[in-house]
Amino acid sequence: MKKSVKVFHWLPRISCILVILFISMFALDAFNPEKTIWQQLVAFSIHLIPSFILLIFLIIAWKWEYIGGLIFIIIGLGLSPFIFMHNYKMNQSIGMSLGIIMAITIPFAIVGILFILSHFQKKKNLLKTSQEE
Repeated sequence: MKKSVKVFHWLPRISCILVILFISMFALDAFNPEKTIWQQLVAFSIHLIPSFILLIFLIIAWKWEYIGGLIFIIIGLGLSPFIFMHNYKMNQSIGMSLGIIMAITIPFAIVGILFILSHFQKKKNLLKTSQEE
């Protein structure tokens, strides 16, 4: 496998894992000293549900890059207006709301684009390899 194909193979996967870990950090706000340990663990588990769903999408993308890429683009772009409006209602700041979008949803759109690029890079490499034989 050519080096560029390897880079395009691993770049979306590693990026997606890092973005999911970043999203998972928000679950840490479930820990509150006023609650029992069991209440904290239940709240933490509930806060991690989006991360588990994203992991399922990563598994899909790992196997079927094109479909997974489309899923991540839809997540990134589709959730952006909702998250923007939610944050704008809370802080009344367009700049801060756009910053939150750039940190939370746009990375998933970028990961989706990387998965699709990987798919086409492998397809192009396979076609080139078969023509050389």
